[in-house]
Amino acid sequence: MAAPSTPQRNPFRRITVFAQETMDELRKATWPDWLELRDSTVLVIVTVLILGSMVAVADFSFLNLVRLLSHAASGK
Repeated sequence: MAAPSTPQRNPFRRITVFAQETMDELRKATWPDWLELRDSTVLVIVTVLILGSMVAVADFSFLNLVRLLSHAASGK
């Protein structure tokens, strides 16, 4: 006796259900007002600039350290 086959799911129906559930969840979300959005954006930009500067300084420092060590090791 063969096992009963599982019914095929309609992929278009699944996409429709997913889209509807996504829209329902987005309606439940609380959205920031303009002032909160602006302040958060400024905070993110400042943070990225600070961290980017720190990475750039570290990169420049390590580059010069490697150059110094390789210059000393070559005996020039």
